[in-house]
Amino acid sequence: MSRRCELTGKAVLTGNRVSHANNKSKRRFLPNLSEVSLISDALGQKVRLRITAHALRSVEHRGGLDKFLLAARDGELSLNARRLKRQIEKRVADVPAEAPAA
Repeated sequence: MSRRCELTGKAVLTGNRVSHANNKSKRRFLPNLSEVSLISDALGQKVRLRITAHALRSVEHRGGLDKFLLAARDGELSLNARRLKRQIEKRVADVPAEAPAA
């Protein structure tokens, strides 16, 4: 399993560990990944995703998993998240828009 966020695409970065004597050696910056279960309102089911803490805050800020995925670009989503996005788009398209109250 790769160390990559399924929603934002954030992955491992590399850099240098620099000592007080300015000696440099390679190091890795790992994303803060966690396995979470998010609820899709359109599908009416839980979805397990491996995402960063940053992505979890973004999902909450945008108003849920469905709104986050519909606004996200396909390039940064994982294959699993893209499939989920397609399912949500189909479900949202099938539900007729609610008529405005008179």
